[in-house]
Amino acid sequence: MPVVKADLEACQGYANCVVGADDVFDIDDDGVVVLLRTEIDEADRPRVEEAARSCPVSALVVEDA
Repeated sequence: MPVVKADLEACQGYANCVVGADDVFDIDDDGVVVLLRTEIDEADRPRVEEAARSCPVSALVVEDA
């Protein structure tokens, strides 16, 4: 099962990930990404990977567990 990981130190709150996958990503009051879930279904992987790739600072990654 794919897992989502975030580098909270790198995140600058652009929220591109939220636009692409608001069921997986959110932004907290401090402007830092929040993972709403870390495990995703294989069927959701392409969409979530695209949302992760949209991060301008490469703070997100989807990898195999």
